Amino acid sequence: MPQEFSIIELLRNASWVVQAVVLLLLGVSVTSWAAILRKIFAIRRVKRLTDAFEREFWSGGHLQELYQVALQRARDGSPMERIFASGMREFTKLRERRIAQPDALLDGARRAMRAAYQRELDALEVNLSFLGSVGSVSPYVGLFGTVWGIMHAFTGLASMTQVTLATVAPAIAEALVATAIGLFAAIPAVLAYNRFAHDIDRLANRLETFIEEFSNILHRNAGAAPH
Repeated sequence: MPQEFSIIELLRNASWVVQAVVLLLLGVSVTSWAAILRKIFAIRRVKRLTDAFEREFWSGGHLQELYQVALQRARDGSPMERIFASGMREFTKLRERRIAQPDALLDGARRAMRAAYQRELDALEVNLSFLGSVGSVSPYVGLFGTVWGIMHAFTGLASMTQVTLATVAPAIAEALVATAIGLFAAIPAVLAYNRFAHDIDRLANRLETFIEEFSNILHRNAGAAPH
């Protein structure tokens, strides 16, 4: 490739607006890749911890023992474990207050678990909106740089008496770099957003299913509560 058509040379010869757009898009791309990598490791960790807690929960252990363990690792446990701890905490508090009605016990525990579920879902969705914005806005930012670059190129060509493909091509190529960088930033962000949204939806379904199953267990225990 001739030196004058390398990307570095094209950017050096581009207008300052195109250069600013490209720098902005490169910065956004680096930030989005950092967010993507953090989210990959975070979701893998959540899946691993959730699998481990589900195995532990359904192994037949005593609920109070599981509750004490969940309290000890409240910050390092899985979202499912924290939801379990929230429901168990509210259930225990209500029973300590001599509330014997099964419906009241179950409703309190379910409300606590639903609140914990929403907090966990909000934590899982951190950076998703940023990736969605990068994926939807970056191509338009790059297109803006391209349009500006083409306008700047034709303004410069207007003063020439003879215009050939050799004189037009570098200016157009400089402008098109902005669109290419915009797509470079947008495509990984869109792919990552769709993948993470799918993974989070599956985790959310698992958490909702656990809430229903644990509510059934608490309902049976509430029916056996002392009057």
